[in-house]
Amino acid sequence: MTSTPARTPVRLAAVDAPDQPAVTPALESLYRGFEQELLVPLWTEIGDLMPGHPRSRAVPHRWRWANLLRLAEQAGEIVPVGRGGERRAIALANPGLGGRPFATPTLWAAIQYLMPGEDAPEHRHTQNAFRFVVEGSGVWTVVGGDAVPMRRGDFLPQAGWNWHAHHNATREPMAWLDGLDIPFQYGIDAQFFEFGREEISADERTTPERSRAERLWAHPGLRPLSAGTVAPGSPLLAYKWEHTDAALRDQLQLEKEGYGGTVEPGHAAVRFSNPHNGSDVLPTIRAEFHRVARGAETAPVRETGSSVCQVFDGSGTVTVGDISWTVTRGDLFVVPSWQPFSVKSESGATDSDSGALDLFRFSDAPVFEALHLDRQETLR
Repeated sequence: MTSTPARTPVRLAAVDAPDQPAVTPALESLYRGFEQELLVPLWTEIGDLMPGHPRSRAVPHRWRWANLLRLAEQAGEIVPVGRGGERRAIALANPGLGGRPFATPTLWAAIQYLMPGEDAPEHRHTQNAFRFVVEGSGVWTVVGGDAVPMRRGDFLPQAGWNWHAHHNATREPMAWLDGLDIPFQYGIDAQFFEFGREEISADERTTPERSRAERLWAHPGLRPLSAGTVAPGSPLLAYKWEHTDAALRDQLQLEKEGYGGTVEPGHAAVRFSNPHNGSDVLPTIRAEFHRVARGAETAPVRETGSSVCQVFDGSGTVTVGDISWTVTRGDLFVVPSWQPFSVKSESGATDSDSGALDLFRFSDAPVFEALHLDRQETLR
């Protein structure tokens, strides 16, 4: 015997509209039958399911770093770190996503805050993650027993299912940006999580200048022959600011000398890559750094997939879709799928160490490329 559900979430309305069947009692009866059997005809949904171009539920939005830091400092005084919350991480909630703690439909971004002497306990998860430090130092992240220093400008990727903890070895609190693919894995029901040890060992609480991963992998163009099979994601756990800064500076200098080297006039950019095989640092996340010289303006570009950006230094005007904002150090903003994005630098020696607008960006581009859904268009 089969049973018909007493209630159904499917609701169909016969409407008198172009390209829709004529509203008749027979059509009404057909739709009630569809509802009871949990069926939805394509002709009532095609405009929503198959639009002419991406229509992201996420919307462009900017978060001021000063406000985030102020609230994180308050949380540091009243919210403990430990089992239950695990991390004092405060996520960006895109206003178009119904209050969920998601920056975009695929990307999570949060400010994490650790008080002096605090430890964030060990755990692991399938979500791919990274840390980016816009200011401060003094925290070490411990990945698989390897203590990795975190300092201003450093980018620290960590592929999924690696044990990790954090400890603050100083007398000052520290905040940084966390980025993960939580919404993506949540949406496809792929996520796993495990608690680790309550406390890390004394050996792991060391504060080395360089981690073991850096000593093995952080030599430009050189791959250790001792490396056998490497797990997905970059084996290099920290990309130092001094190297990123030098690469961007050299690109702009080469441009001034007439040798090119920039992606467009006044716009230097690099992608963080896996030293093992040159791929993206994480299977689902691409990370880049952009430097836009004072007075330069990038061409508007729209891409499938979404991204989150943080201003590392300087100031300027950002335009996403038909919305423009002024931004300064630490500010974060979202670029939804297929929304035109451009930046104009208004930086100078008074608000930027480089004299330019420095911008960290991460996106879900590897997912779109793997599925052959990537598309890009420059609008001028």
